Amino acid sequence: QVQLVESGGGLVQAGGSLRLSCAASGRTFSTYTMGWFRQAPKKEREFVAAISWPGDMTYYVDSVKGRFTISRENAKKTVSLQMNSLNPEDTAVYYCVAGSRLSVVAATYSYWGQGTQVTVSS
Repeated sequence: QVQLVESGGGLVQAGGSLRLSCAASGRTFSTYTMGWFRQAPKKEREFVAAISWPGDMTYYVDSVKGRFTISRENAKKTVSLQMNSLNPEDTAVYYCVAGSRLSVVAATYSYWGQGTQVTVSS
């Protein structure tokens, strides 16, 4: 069982940066693939990024490649998403997720955080 709590969301101007963090509880955190999804108003939930449990593999949706970086610290049971060069299209609720394998499919991830709002103004 894993519980996830996100933090770091907020309001930022276009071109700015934010760093999202996700704190996990549970003894098996280091065995889970971790990731981030987002959902904008009136849009489908969208995969953003994921990182394998050893941290040696990452995957990003094309729209954030080169701007976002996912990382994890297994000893601290945290995963982070550094978001640079933000634009209004990045506005969404961002969810931290944990699952058994690296995937872009939401159903792959068994555990979800409550979400944190990111708003980018133009």
